[in-house]
Amino acid sequence: MHLYEVLRRPLITEKYTALQAYGKYAFEVAGEATKPQIKQAVEKAFKVEVTAVNVIRVAGSRRRLGMRHLPAHPWKKAVVTLKPGDKIEIFEGV
Repeated sequence: MHLYEVLRRPLITEKYTALQAYGKYAFEVAGEATKPQIKQAVEKAFKVEVTAVNVIRVAGSRRRLGMRHLPAHPWKKAVVTLKPGDKIEIFEGV
């Protein structure tokens, strides 16, 4: 998997915006991505140093479409902790 395919989008929610004060940033990542791949992708894309990567698998909840109950797609997110003093600029001012 190429490093640019690992990170899908940043997660900007109230919970993860509060974690930015502690140097933690959240991303939706590819389902096959591993912790070392996520670390390399963030370091290369944003020119920062990553100290820890936590990965969470989110199960797809069931959605209703008329009388049918369909499963939503499961996805994977990663919370990345940066070295003290490093920041990711795209999250600033959001």
